[in-house]
Amino acid sequence: MSEPTDFALDDDEAFAQATLTEAIKNQIESGEPPAAKATYNKLSLVGYPREEIHMLMAEILAYEIDTMLSEDRPFDNQWYEQSLRGLPDLPPELAIDYEQGDFEQE
Repeated sequence: MSEPTDFALDDDEAFAQATLTEAIKNQIESGEPPAAKATYNKLSLVGYPREEIHMLMAEILAYEIDTMLSEDRPFDNQWYEQSLRGLPDLPPELAIDYEQGDFEQE
């Protein structure tokens, strides 16, 4: 009976990814924060496909939202914009989580 649960988790993950990607697209289109459009343009110019850019940016957004909620603090715009501008390199916090296998999309 674990199959329906697995299917539901896959649906939840797909929904979360779609929602994060839509938020990134909105940020790029609106130019707010400015780092969103700048990052998209930079990565486009060096040949990253649009979908990969959105995915990388969504990972940063997801991490900040998760951290904000777990630490019960406001969204850290400065960290978010700095992390976006650093792409394609992941911020140290995300890189450590990936190396340890601790990062999971929700």
